[in-house]
Amino acid sequence: MSRAAGQDLPMSVAEDNGPAAPPPSYTEIIRDPLWDNIRLDRAALLALDTPTVQRLRYIRQVGHSFLVYPGATHTRFEHALGAYHLTRRAIAALDELGELPGQLQDDCVAVRMAALLHDIGHYPFSHALEEAGFLSHEALGVRKLHEGELGECLIQIGGKTFPETIGALITGKSLSPLQGLISGTIDLDKVDYLSRDARMCGVPYGTVDVDRLLSSLTLVEVANGRWEVGIQEKGVSALESLLFAKYQMYRNVYWHHAVRSATCMFKRAVREAVRRGTVTAESIAESTDDGLMELLIRDRNPLARCIRARRLHKRAIDLPASEVPGDVQPWVANDPDLLERVEDALADQSGVPPGSVLIDFPARSAMLGVNLPLRTRSGSVERLTDAGRVGHLGLPRVADELYQSARRLRIFVATAPGRSLAPVLEILTWPAAEVERRLDEQLALV
Repeated sequence: MSRAAGQDLPMSVAEDNGPAAPPPSYTEIIRDPLWDNIRLDRAALLALDTPTVQRLRYIRQVGHSFLVYPGATHTRFEHALGAYHLTRRAIAALDELGELPGQLQDDCVAVRMAALLHDIGHYPFSHALEEAGFLSHEALGVRKLHEGELGECLIQIGGKTFPETIGALITGKSLSPLQGLISGTIDLDKVDYLSRDARMCGVPYGTVDVDRLLSSLTLVEVANGRWEVGIQEKGVSALESLLFAKYQMYRNVYWHHAVRSATCMFKRAVREAVRRGTVTAESIAESTDDGLMELLIRDRNPLARCIRARRLHKRAIDLPASEVPGDVQPWVANDPDLLERVEDALADQSGVPPGSVLIDFPARSAMLGVNLPLRTRSGSVERLTDAGRVGHLGLPRVADELYQSARRLRIFVATAPGRSLAPVLEILTWPAAEVERRLDEQLALV
């Protein structure tokens, strides 16, 4: 139940034809394992019980990580509540500093709702299907803001343009001074998922100095009449803790070899199901983790069955990006259609079924990116960037090295290959046009 104590709304807000909307001042508290008590205001309560938001209860936050970390079964629903909670705290901290003029009060409502709703477009199993060429979850989420019960609810809360206002915040296109709380270097989405994922996985890597970070937020005028969320100089160490936690979680959890093997298998299983007509991109966007897996298994999809039984492909090659010979071309990470053709050609040359050879080189180039204003102790304003700042924030200056050590090129196989797959590494350095030519002419790749 979405209510902490499972209580109905008070009788004063009910009518003969069923429960009505809670009064403007009505709030409820939900107990959360990470942040303890999360207080929800009227607007959040109205949105929370719509089918679009309730679906998030059945979408795991970290995809297939539960196959490695059994506790990682927490959901996008819990994360949405956490992001909302931290956004409320951040707004309250700014208000205590006297930095929220009256004209920003409407922005505050929209920002809180954007935090709650930012993940409503997510596919089953986290980001896997976006890697597989499906529409981004942000685009799907913005579409859902205008549809069904949720769309009607948002119009009831803030008027006809309210869904559009929230959508602009979610996609990072809003001109609100509070945009940085939803999308940016120190967005609260990031603070919650790093802290929550680490807690639920049982690892010490996601430690963020949350209290110090929130108390260090400030609004900074960066141009005539234009303001942004920034950080006070006292919060630089807390910001570094956030960035390093992100690096550690990618290296040890999100890009763990078994997690990535299951993710690659899942992507191929879903793409095959779409080709067969078992599912459509539209139906997948409304599916849940278990619902989609059941469809794939009933369709006798061998990869889906292997994932369910945890019979994952094994590593034939596993290299950190810093040791990958040559310059791997963008198509490896950005063109799933071409990558699949290469994988199947290699499988055919090895005499194994399609899907038995999977190549993985995930990309997150802005993993440790920094771009926000800094208010120094003297009152001056500087901009923190990837170059860091002399005497402060040294982490961005080594960001590329950290990214290269976290990112790995792997080739997963269903069975041990009869010969080395090392020559495949050269193929990954060929331009896309050359790879397509060889495939079209049915030339051997290795």
